[in-house]
Amino acid sequence: MSFIIRCTDCGHEVVYHPLSNNCPQCNSQWREVVYDFEQAARALAQELPRRRFNLWRYREVLPIKNPIPELFMGEGGTPLIRAVNMGMMLGNMNIYIKDERQGPTASFKDRQAALTISTIKEAGLTEMVAASTGNVAIANSAYAARAGIKLWAFVTSLVPEVKMREIALYGSQVIKVTGSYDQVKQIAAEFAEKRGLFHDTGARAVTAVEGMKTIAYEIAEQLTEELGPREGTLPGQLRWRTPDWYIQAISGGLGVIGVAKGFREMKQMGIIDKVPGMIAIQAEGCAPMVQAWKLNLEEAAPVKNPKTHIETLATGTPGRSYQFLRKQMQNDGGLFESVTDEEAFRAMHVLAKMEGISSEPAAAAAFAGLFKLIHAGIIKPTDVVVVNCTGHTMPAEPLVLGNGWTRDVVLPQDQKPAQEEEGLLAALNRVAPDRFPRVAIIDDTADARRLVRRILQSQGDFTIFEASNGMDGLELVQREHPDLLILDLMMPEMDGFAVLDALRSNSDTAQIPVIVSTAKELTSEEKSRLQGQIQALLQKGDFMSDEFLEEVKALIH
Repeated sequence: MSFIIRCTDCGHEVVYHPLSNNCPQCNSQWREVVYDFEQAARALAQELPRRRFNLWRYREVLPIKNPIPELFMGEGGTPLIRAVNMGMMLGNMNIYIKDERQGPTASFKDRQAALTISTIKEAGLTEMVAASTGNVAIANSAYAARAGIKLWAFVTSLVPEVKMREIALYGSQVIKVTGSYDQVKQIAAEFAEKRGLFHDTGARAVTAVEGMKTIAYEIAEQLTEELGPREGTLPGQLRWRTPDWYIQAISGGLGVIGVAKGFREMKQMGIIDKVPGMIAIQAEGCAPMVQAWKLNLEEAAPVKNPKTHIETLATGTPGRSYQFLRKQMQNDGGLFESVTDEEAFRAMHVLAKMEGISSEPAAAAAFAGLFKLIHAGIIKPTDVVVVNCTGHTMPAEPLVLGNGWTRDVVLPQDQKPAQEEEGLLAALNRVAPDRFPRVAIIDDTADARRLVRRILQSQGDFTIFEASNGMDGLELVQREHPDLLILDLMMPEMDGFAVLDALRSNSDTAQIPVIVSTAKELTSEEKSRLQGQIQALLQKGDFMSDEFLEEVKALIH
């Protein structure tokens, strides 16, 4: 399949070569790959049924002439998982997780590395340079090792040592720089230029963007399989579905730039009918794009001293990535948002305890953003949402490498910021069952009972009782005398109001603390009826606003 490289500034077109990083006409480093999309659409429709579900499935829209099967390690083809429990908590049953942890090195950077290493191997190159906060260097190291390519990995000294050890384990040379990530990138660029080596420039590297865009193709194909084909789709015709929102945490913005390009290409080919709203989440302590977006600025001012423990999100100088993303979001209704470190850490716990998915903090930031935007009403209960779970930390044992596996570069003008205690402030971890060990749940919806049970079980050894209707629930409370009652109001026959009246009229049960949950918007008369009888009134779907957990914690403590 033919393709050309087009400069995004002057439009000049050239044939791709990995060592050509600048437009020969205007010297811009910002270029994109353009394909014969009419030809690509026909080829994909014909060939996809016979291909494996992986990154190379979409080879007609990848900038490589001859993919090298010997380098393949199962990149791409990651599952799309419906978030059943979180969906119940958030009041939206259309939330999906793109589980990029299941790539060869457990992050979405495998896509970038697989395509990049394949193209430089095809070009006959034997060395490369990459600056990284961890995952890029790990992924590139794995594929470089398989391809017999020497990798010089430049990382900031704040990158967790477990990640550095994994980079070194693959045989890459780790250059640990005591400085900011922006300074690391500058040093890496100078090193590559001096030696004439290929340099992975992130969002400016066409192979990096093209590798990332395959996430969009997979999501569209997987959602179609999950939700069914669009109306009017003929046999053999590619007419896929897209979500309303795609959410990802970003540092330099590469991932979202690539995914957005993938969706735009599919729309151009007529495979999809809309591009989803792209939502980019940054850490609050290093959020130059979010700040610029909220001030409606065309350029993002650098953050010189990032204040976040999530080092993989600590890119203070986004450069033109912000401009590209801002244009994309203005066109298709996306947005930027930030979350605190504490919100991201809490989301790690919620994701693990609710969905069985263990993510690194950078990935959890995207889920913290999801919680925030649902609570703000921006994401609606019926919206289809895909969140990218970008990575899972896989540490290498410290004794495997011995000493001397890094080369240190110290920049004297910068000092490493003092490490603050990581505040894993998730309320899910602070609820103890010592004072209120027995909890009763009365709700006619089995999923709601299961959800509350799971939340409580994640805190400790509670004894939990359940009833599926008001009559059985009242008998349960009178028989077991629980220390806390979680009560649904809207139940057939005997509703929550009647249960409350019966409990309060009995001196044995009148003092039991009650948290009421309801999916119904109560009238002022109904709210007045509850006044003085309960400790909290919660709307179902608002559990992630902290209200449920904070109310339980307040009662117990």
